[in-house]
Amino acid sequence: MVIVAFDDPVMTARALVLRDLESTGAADPDTVSVLEDAVAQRGWWLEQWPEGRDFVVGLVAQDVQDALLERSGRWPLCTACDDATHALYVDPDLGGPDPTWVCETAGIVVAPIGGL
Repeated sequence: MVIVAFDDPVMTARALVLRDLESTGAADPDTVSVLEDAVAQRGWWLEQWPEGRDFVVGLVAQDVQDALLERSGRWPLCTACDDATHALYVDPDLGGPDPTWVCETAGIVVAPIGGL
């Protein structure tokens, strides 16, 4: 279990997604810049909709995943299947409390965001 003691959901999202980028070997300067862009955009979004604080972690993870798909390919790749050529996805799909990385092929939860 990953515990992050930030009161700021945007900084919590940053820390958790950065941890996943690091654990998968994807935390190079370009990728961290993608993360910083996602954090800045979701910070603005949260200012507009404060009730969305439970959605921020999953949305930042999805934002980074989408941006990396366009730049360098699928991320993060599944670690649960022998055929690790497919990506994991964030569940719940549009964010929500306690988001996880899931393998849609096997139909299983692989890790919480920040726990890869």
